[in-house]
Amino acid sequence: MSEAAAFIDLRSDTVTAPSAAMREAARDAEVGDDVYRDDPTVNELERRAADAVGTEAALYVPSGTMANQIAVHVHTEPGQELLLERESHIYRWELAGAAKLSGAQTRTIDAGDRCVPTPEAVREGLVEEDLHRPGTGLLSLENTHNYRGGTAVPVEQIAAAAEVARDADVPVHLDGARVFNAAVALGVDASEIVDPVDTVTFCLSKGLGAPVGSIVAGDEAFVEEARRVRKLFGGGMRQAGMIAAPGLLALENVDRLADDHANAERLAAGLDALDGVRAPEPDTNIVVAHTDDGGIAAADLVAACEEAGVGGVEFAEHTTRFTTHLDVDGDDVDAAIDRIGDAVAELA
Repeated sequence: MSEAAAFIDLRSDTVTAPSAAMREAARDAEVGDDVYRDDPTVNELERRAADAVGTEAALYVPSGTMANQIAVHVHTEPGQELLLERESHIYRWELAGAAKLSGAQTRTIDAGDRCVPTPEAVREGLVEEDLHRPGTGLLSLENTHNYRGGTAVPVEQIAAAAEVARDADVPVHLDGARVFNAAVALGVDASEIVDPVDTVTFCLSKGLGAPVGSIVAGDEAFVEEARRVRKLFGGGMRQAGMIAAPGLLALENVDRLADDHANAERLAAGLDALDGVRAPEPDTNIVVAHTDDGGIAAADLVAACEEAGVGGVEFAEHTTRFTTHLDVDGDDVDAAIDRIGDAVAELA
């Protein structure tokens, strides 16, 4: 538990401090030159990461955005279309990387609260290459869905959307930044979520507590090409075992994600009880607080919360995101509810 006066940072699950064990592992890591594939710690992390999601191979990269953009680049040819959900992370938060880095045109589907397009929507969105049209090069899905409040998308919905694309010989990528949150919430193994798709990314620094790093995974041929693209994008690293070692420990933090989910549920219930605030029960560790009923702008709430000692993120004009993580316990959640309540009362 943090001290009562300490800042409670709920901006993201990326704000966690590496544990003492992670710091020790980084210090003592056996290292080599990863570009030459000589770093044994990185090699072990990649083996274990692939096992964790049930793929043939995996590649360690600096960030989730790089991981997603590597997948887009490998799967598509310049000028092809990338089909994805309108509020997906790749489309909303990655600086138009698909266009800038891979020359891919994006076509979006609004899946709403479902978060994943229906098979019918995928079928309608696919474009066959002809004299006038570029053709669809990739379908990208997301689980959990960040902007939709950390929704854990059921396996059968992922599978149904993916099947339509793969039947049309279009590969499917899963942005699984928080795929282990989805697995814990759904009570399935992460490999079940990943099985219907061709490639997947996940973050070691979101929820799992590593200080840096993400994974992009798929079959061996994909990962070999992904390694070349990582180099192209400036992601080739040298003695990377020092940051990969905490990632190995992060993979051991999957089961405890249930604690974050319980804390998020507790936080949402507390916020939902405040006048002028609606906070639906979350699937995972992301709480979205809607303040349109109270006429409170998210930007004002974020500023007031920061002044009160709680970190949050503006998600829309009247929507604020709060994210639980391993550095936040139940007492912190209760304190955050009180502080956010004071901020809301001040703005009402």
